[in-house]
Amino acid sequence: MTTTRKSTGKKIPKKTTKKKPSSATVEKVKRASKTFRTYDQAMQYLFDATDYERQQKLRYNVTTFNLDRMNKLLKGLGNPHKKTKSIHIAGTKGKGSTATMLARMIQANGYKVGLYTSPHVSSLHERIVINSEMISRKEMLGLINRVYPVIEKLSKKNNEGPTFFEIMTAIAFLHFADSGVDISVIETGLGGRLDSTNVVNPELVGITHISIDHQNLLGNSIDSIAKEKAGVIKKGIPVFTVPQEPVAMRILKKYANAQKAPLLVTGKDIDFSYRFESSREHGPHTRICLTTSNSRFEHLRVPLPGEHQAINCGLALAILDKLKHQGYNIDDQKAICGLNEVKLIGRMEIVSEDPHVLVDTAHNAASIRALIQAIGQHIPYDSMIIIFGCNNDKDVRGILTELQYGADKVIFTRSNSPKAVFPADLAEIYTEVCGKMCQTALSLKEALRVARGAVTREDLICITGSFYLVGQAKQLFQTNENVSL
Repeated sequence: MTTTRKSTGKKIPKKTTKKKPSSATVEKVKRASKTFRTYDQAMQYLFDATDYERQQKLRYNVTTFNLDRMNKLLKGLGNPHKKTKSIHIAGTKGKGSTATMLARMIQANGYKVGLYTSPHVSSLHERIVINSEMISRKEMLGLINRVYPVIEKLSKKNNEGPTFFEIMTAIAFLHFADSGVDISVIETGLGGRLDSTNVVNPELVGITHISIDHQNLLGNSIDSIAKEKAGVIKKGIPVFTVPQEPVAMRILKKYANAQKAPLLVTGKDIDFSYRFESSREHGPHTRICLTTSNSRFEHLRVPLPGEHQAINCGLALAILDKLKHQGYNIDDQKAICGLNEVKLIGRMEIVSEDPHVLVDTAHNAASIRALIQAIGQHIPYDSMIIIFGCNNDKDVRGILTELQYGADKVIFTRSNSPKAVFPADLAEIYTEVCGKMCQTALSLKEALRVARGAVTREDLICITGSFYLVGQAKQLFQTNENVSL
């Protein structure tokens, strides 16, 4: 006899087996929730990002340098660059010096000031500073953990993540916003029009001297380079600049007029002058005068050596005066006290007394010319040996042409940058340019050994040509490795 089970009318649920998530899903969850536990892990992630500062071949266009990508990154972070006021500094040479002098003068008047500059000499942390204090390792770690999920999301969506410089710029904006700075001084990295910093809507714009540099990216003429620099000019925002070559000035005026942005030039629209002198108290130095309806700076001593720094200081003072006009509480004497405290790493910096070694980050023809003139004015010596190395994105021939006028002896070497020109190639161009003899060394340490064997106590060794080379030199002397040179 068979029996049948009476239906109750209820559906009996099927027994199910929990599906194991795919490896791709697991990885996605892990990456979304990931945080870096150590500073070194965070730094490795940052340096693994595309770094145009180190790439040998690079195209300068809206794909490689993409403000849309930068804006998306900042939007994902809550647009920190819109939460603080800023001043934008562009130009070819003197940007970092001008930005630093300006920041110190504002800071001395009781304001909390952020300063973003690049590249660095010894430490990445030099790039992000608040009131003269570099960002800490703890702060950097925390900020990288905050930007990480946004970067990963953008990378997956666009199949291309933000670059090293874009991430650093975003971290700077976050740090300044978190810290509640009153104003930040932002230096452009490369060019201006497509630079990652050009997302800011500044209170004021400063443009330093424009000369040939990065010509493989920005163009081979002052005309083309000036157009890229002028790209930072914003509608109605006052622009301050220094005397420029006629073609560069025409470009700046054209762009300023198109944006209805007032353009003021030190020494022309603003009463400005400078002179070199020497005294027992300060030794050789430059003094400047700048006068407006609001300010009167008379015979002010420039804290950094060289005529070029006097021009940079004048630009910083002109911008400071405009801030005063806009309602900032600026006391001239406090500003002067702040200015007197300015020191810059790797600019006419003495790193050793025996042998007498000076380092400077001059890296284009105009800055090499200014360096040689400044050394002649400020540093007594019998003979000067220049240890030189530069990157292949520079006007190498133009730089070496200037180098011949200041060096009694040249030793070409190579920094640790992937873009560094080989010493033998530099020597070949140098001989072709001026017909003078020179030496080569495959490393900076070797170059210093050669130089030390050729100098007396009254001679000077100058190491210049790139931030990378100067950074290596500072590290070499700071770790006392020069004892064995």
